[in-house]
Amino acid sequence: MAARQACRVGSDVEGEEGSPIAIIDRGLVFACSARARADGVRRGLRLREAQSRCTELVTLAADPVLDVRAFEPVLAGIEQLMPGVQPIRPGICAVRARGPARFYGSEAQAAAMLLRCLGELGFAESRIGVADGLFAAEQAARYSTRSSTPTGDSPVRIVPPGESPRFLAPLPVGILGDAPLATVLIRLGVHTLGNFAALDAAQVRHRFGESGARAHALAGGTDASAVTPRPPRKNLDVTVEFEPPLERIDQVTFTIRSAADQFITQLNGIFQVCTSIQVTVHSESGEVSERTWLHPRWFTAADVVDRVRWQLQGSGTTNSGLNSAVARVTVSPGRLDAVGNHEEGLWGTAPDERIHHGLSRVQGILGHDEVFTPMLGGGRMLAERQILVPWGDRPPEKQSSARGQPWPGNLPAPLPASVFSPPLPAVVLDRAGIPVAVDDRGGLTASPDRFTVADRFPTDHFATDQAHPDPLRHPRQTVAAWAGPWPIEERWWDADSARTVNRFQMVDADGAAWLLLYSNGQWWAEARYD
Repeated sequence: MAARQACRVGSDVEGEEGSPIAIIDRGLVFACSARARADGVRRGLRLREAQSRCTELVTLAADPVLDVRAFEPVLAGIEQLMPGVQPIRPGICAVRARGPARFYGSEAQAAAMLLRCLGELGFAESRIGVADGLFAAEQAARYSTRSSTPTGDSPVRIVPPGESPRFLAPLPVGILGDAPLATVLIRLGVHTLGNFAALDAAQVRHRFGESGARAHALAGGTDASAVTPRPPRKNLDVTVEFEPPLERIDQVTFTIRSAADQFITQLNGIFQVCTSIQVTVHSESGEVSERTWLHPRWFTAADVVDRVRWQLQGSGTTNSGLNSAVARVTVSPGRLDAVGNHEEGLWGTAPDERIHHGLSRVQGILGHDEVFTPMLGGGRMLAERQILVPWGDRPPEKQSSARGQPWPGNLPAPLPASVFSPPLPAVVLDRAGIPVAVDDRGGLTASPDRFTVADRFPTDHFATDQAHPDPLRHPRQTVAAWAGPWPIEERWWDADSARTVNRFQMVDADGAAWLLLYSNGQWWAEARYD
């Protein structure tokens, strides 16, 4: 390529006392520290293989939002020194080398200035690679500490113009990032990028398709990708300093109103709306409270003030949630969207938007934890699958992921409309009026003939002895049809928390269908099919 590219790889992050760490994403190593790499841990390894190579490995779950937020100051610092930065992923970015090389005198001097800037930002172990093309520049940065100079290692590796194919030739095919393609190439005896680049391009395209042709171009150093600088981002944060610090929440929220208006006004000025904000509160004693707030539509100035108040309130009282006086509040945009995507309809506001407005208004009056959205989660029991999420928030990640799990023994569709939480006590009798039970072999002691559910008990009778209701003193429903039992064994591996629940479906004489449970000698009504 005529244009030269410079790629920077971020410095490694070590754990406590320099312990090797690895970031895990979906069971694979997403990133690892230098000490972990020294023990053989590599990006793309399975977790168990990485732990077998490094027994002291400390693993952390990947958090893309946190990574982007932590890398943003680095990008901002580089942009102050060299405009036109393209973030590739958190930890790696690229810039065009021609302009900085002319300004600072050479590519080496520009790289030295960049290293000095990164060192001031706290990234003393950064590495820089300069080559023809993004892929070659990234590999040069990764291999910059391996015999880059005759006198020793260097954090900068500059591949001369036109030498990228020779530099890439001895590297393994696994760095192309296509594991299935690399496996096939290795089986065919093609172990290095040079071997792969030597193959005929037309034959590679015919055999491996467009993805293979793209990988072949990367291996040969003929990558045509150019640096695409990210558009300059305007600082949209608003900060309010309180001098002296304020001790009352109502004082803080009253003062923050003008800043909230300014925050929304500047978003409107660039034709953007905000669907997520981050509120950071600094107290007089040095404590920092930081939280990200979501909105089902988009934030208004009143919504911003409400989120600040809710974050300060905690339990909801006027003076709760404050360990010391508030010294500073900062509101930052989290997720922006074009205002055209949120315009009202041509013939007025849609009904669902009026519902959004009404619920948001009620939430603003009552509080954040007073208006909920029902969602379906994971679990075997019906009550466990009911999740109430505050209006505008996302469901907890753990519960959302649990919804997609198989959950052997859960109730298939159609599900009952009325779920009792907690389950209601019930009594099931046979034809002779004797309580029906489930024996140790999972069979019934008799066929159900009549049953009673607690919500049908007369209040005075049921309140007398709720733990052991007398079946003969309460009105009973005739069993028209029944099916079961379907046993559910939970936590069978733990003797202290293991339990066995048997499910039954029963239809009474009125045609109402019920879902009953039998556990530990007691009948319960879990739900009703309305």
